[in-house]
Amino acid sequence: MRFDLDEQQRAFQQMVADYLETECPKARALEAHDRAGADLAIWEALMELGLGGIMVPEEQGGLGLGLLDLAIIAEPIGRFAAPGPFFDHALATLAIILAGSEEQKARWLPDMATGKLRGTVALAEEKGVWTAENWTLDGEARISGAKNHVLHPEGAGLLVVGLKGGRLGVVAGDAEGLAVEMLPSTDGGRQIGRVTFSEAAIELLPRAEGARLVDAGLILLAADAFGGASACVTMAVDYAREREQFGKPIGSFQAVKHQLADMALMVEPSVGLYWYAAHAFDTDPSSARVAARLAKSHITEVYPKVARRMIEAHGGIGYTWEYGAHVWLKRALFDQAYLGMPQAHRARVADLLEW
Repeated sequence: MRFDLDEQQRAFQQMVADYLETECPKARALEAHDRAGADLAIWEALMELGLGGIMVPEEQGGLGLGLLDLAIIAEPIGRFAAPGPFFDHALATLAIILAGSEEQKARWLPDMATGKLRGTVALAEEKGVWTAENWTLDGEARISGAKNHVLHPEGAGLLVVGLKGGRLGVVAGDAEGLAVEMLPSTDGGRQIGRVTFSEAAIELLPRAEGARLVDAGLILLAADAFGGASACVTMAVDYAREREQFGKPIGSFQAVKHQLADMALMVEPSVGLYWYAAHAFDTDPSSARVAARLAKSHITEVYPKVARRMIEAHGGIGYTWEYGAHVWLKRALFDQAYLGMPQAHRARVADLLEW
C-alpha cells in the first residue's frame, strides 16, 4: 500500500507551484481584493496549462485522471491564495463527468477542459442548506427559486444547479429568467452572488450525483486550506528569520520558536486527511463521505487558527492592508464556511456512523 504521492504527481504539483510562485506573488493575490469584478487572468492561464482537463476523460480532450490528482493541484492554488474560479469551474466540470450523459459530456466537456466554456455550481439554499439530500429547488424542464453563495456567476457559460433528491441540472448562463445579484465576499479572490430563477429552462443530468459532487467539493476545499495553512507557516518562519529585535532575528527567541513549531505541528500531519479522502473518492466511494467531511472539518478549522498566528508573528506590519497577510486569513474563513461549517460536518459524520 502506498502512503505518499508518486513522482509524477509530485512533479505535476511542483510545476503548478513554480508557475504560481512567478505569476501570483503576494502582491498579485492582494490585487484581487482591491478590484470590483472577478479576477479571471490566473484561472485563464491555468486553463492554458491544461488544468481544466485533469478529470475530463481522454475522449473529451482531458487527461482522465482522478480526484486526488485534482486535489493536489488545488493545494498550491490555496498556498498562493490564487484568485479566480478554479474551484467552482472544477466542480461544474466534475458534475458533468459524474452525472452527464455521453451526449452531454461530448457537448460540454471539451470546451470546459480548455476554459473556453466556464462553469460554476449553484448548490446552497436558504439557512445554509448545502447538503444534497436537503435541496428543495425542483423542476423538470423549468425551475423557479433561488440559490445562494454561487461563485463567480457573472459571465459563467453554464450553471450546474442542485435539485431536490440530489439531482443536478444545467442552466445556460444567458438563459431567460436567470437573474444574478452580486454580494460582498469575505475572500476578494472569490466573487459570490445570489442567483434567482424565474421559469428558467434547465437540462437535467440523468444521474443523481449531487451528494457525491458535494463530497468532491469538501475534499477540494480541504486541499486548498492545507495549501494556505502551509503557506502561513512558511511566511511566519521566513519573517522570523529576517526580522531582528535587540540585534537578533526574532526566530531565535524561545517564545517565537514555540509558536512556529506549534503552527507546523497543527498543519503538516493533516495532509493525509485530504489525500485519503481524495483516494477514497476515486477507489472506495462508500468511505469517501465520512473521509471528505473529516478532512474538510479538521483542515478548515486549523487554517484560520494558523493564519491568525501568522499575522501575529509579523507584528504590526501583519495587520496592515498593504502587507497582504490578511489575504490568507480571508481565504481561510471562506474555506471554513463554504459548503458548511466544521461542526455541521462532524454532526453528519456522527449520523453516518450511527453514533
